[in-house]
Amino acid sequence: MSASELALLIAVVLCVIGFTALVVVLFRLLQSLRDVQYELAVWRERTEPLLAEMRESTLDARDAVVDARRDLDRFDRVLGSAEAISEAMTGTSRLARTALSAPVIKVAAIATGTSRAARRLTRRERRARRDQSRSVSVVSARRRRSS
Repeated sequence: MSASELALLIAVVLCVIGFTALVVVLFRLLQSLRDVQYELAVWRERTEPLLAEMRESTLDARDAVVDARRDLDRFDRVLGSAEAISEAMTGTSRLARTALSAPVIKVAAIATGTSRAARRLTRRERRARRDQSRSVSVVSARRRRSS
């Protein structure tokens, strides 16, 4: 065996060892990929219901936000109407106060004056009756004394 044959034999043995090592590494890599696939399938089984629930919750939240927007828009319209009514009532109130204050004051003044006049008249009538009853009693007392 010559040196070139020996070198060739060593090269072939090293190639076989390298190829065997490569096969072992590739086999381990294949085993690791299968383990990763299995774990991924398990993870997918566990997360799919959670993702479905999250999607459903997201849709429910979206519907709630849409309803809240509608309610807020409706509330804005109601608030605008209330403000308009309030402004109209303020104007109407001013108008009514302006239009009715003078007649109401006059009616109150007439009522007060009439009640005072009625009291004075009733006082005069009472005084007249009292004076009349006093004069009648004085006259009758004098008559009794004279008789």
